[in-house]
Amino acid sequence: MPMRGKSWLGVLGALFAGQAMAACSVVTTAPVSFGSISSMTVRTAAQASSTANSGLSCTSALISVLVSSDHFYATITSSKTGMVGPTGDVIGYTLYGTNSTSFPITRGTQFDFGGAGGIAQSIGLIAGPGSKNVPLYVSSIAGSNVAAGLYSETLNIAWSWNYCSGVGIGGICLGRDIGSGTAALTVSMTVTNDCQITAPNISFGSAPVVSGFATVTGQTSISCTKGSAYSVGLSDGQNPLGVGGRRRMVSGSNYLAYDIFKSAGTTRWGSVGAARRASSTAEVNPGNGLGIGSQVFNYNARIYTDQPTPSAGTYLDNVVLDVGF
Repeated sequence: MPMRGKSWLGVLGALFAGQAMAACSVVTTAPVSFGSISSMTVRTAAQASSTANSGLSCTSALISVLVSSDHFYATITSSKTGMVGPTGDVIGYTLYGTNSTSFPITRGTQFDFGGAGGIAQSIGLIAGPGSKNVPLYVSSIAGSNVAAGLYSETLNIAWSWNYCSGVGIGGICLGRDIGSGTAALTVSMTVTNDCQITAPNISFGSAPVVSGFATVTGQTSISCTKGSAYSVGLSDGQNPLGVGGRRRMVSGSNYLAYDIFKSAGTTRWGSVGAARRASSTAEVNPGNGLGIGSQVFNYNARIYTDQPTPSAGTYLDNVVLDVGF
């Protein structure tokens, strides 16, 4: 009897020594970055990003099974309502516990990453191998009309956990890991300048001689990033008569000289320096970009009448409109 009792104690000691206990702690987070996104894309489409480490890290247990009474809680708060930019504009976004929109996280409300059947189990938080971090997913909210610049927000994530950190013979819980801590998580996006341009083709129609072509009036509509000061230039086309010289349409080996002028005047609209048009000179909504809504630039185009009438044909040219910030 004494030997059997002594032997039983020795076996029990070996089983206890073989158990590895899981342990969680709050660690430095990996920031969330949306990268560089154009202002037009920010306004029209939601953008997704994530972090592989939102501040909770757990080592694995040799034998561990999460049950419904185990919990990993996160309460996310901030003094802001979204990512704030240099002019005070805000880009809102939603937080998610997984890469599915089925698990949104409400700010200021405790979110449970769960025990058995929860997110913690699905990511193998304490099942190993090695240490595991809790990821977090974000998606921007479309519709923000914002200026260019760096947008950021720092979230405070209060973590608390209570779970069985090791399982012995017969599924007996050998101990619980209970703890809490707070991590800071930075979420950022760089918004870049962008424009949407509407520039209809110019058609002079047809005429038997150069003096028969009428002046064509038109307009270009441009919608650029909110608050952006920009200029608009027109290239010299594909067949210019020297740098900054007359633009020319071509048909075979023949040319038909023409030009495009600012507003209703006689000042040539070009691509360099003062030949460009500043956003402040728009005929409609002059000033910096609006983000939503267009600025309109008028022009007139004319065939030069001091040139010989070339051979009959269809004359074409391509002019590049560019916007510079």
